Amino acid sequence: QVQLVESGGGLVQAGGSLRLSCAASGLTFEHKVMGWFRQTPGTEREFVAAIIGSGEDTWYTDSVKGRFTISRDNARSTVDLQMNDLKPEDTAVYYCVSYRSGSMYSAQSVGHWGQGTQIIVSP
Repeated sequence: QVQLVESGGGLVQAGGSLRLSCAASGLTFEHKVMGWFRQTPGTEREFVAAIIGSGEDTWYTDSVKGRFTISRDNARSTVDLQMNDLKPEDTAVYYCVSYRSGSMYSAQSVGHWGQGTQIIVSP
């Protein structure tokens, strides 16, 4: 049974930083592309960042490039998202994901979702 458990959410002022962490179990972690999506009420889940199994390649949505960094530790089966210079528009529920196949930008490509963690960025 695959489990993805996020931690590190919370409230922060604009310009601040937060670090999300996701602990994975029940999957061959080092072989999985992992990522983060986010969602605000009334909208579809949006791709944020992804990282391949080796950690050598990463992808980001344009709005977070230069501010967010995704990383992974295959020995600990964790994937992190360091978020700097946070903006109110980053407010959302953030989901850790493992991919099955297809475009990493699409929620349809996700095999498993975490339960989500709330980020609120105040002006």
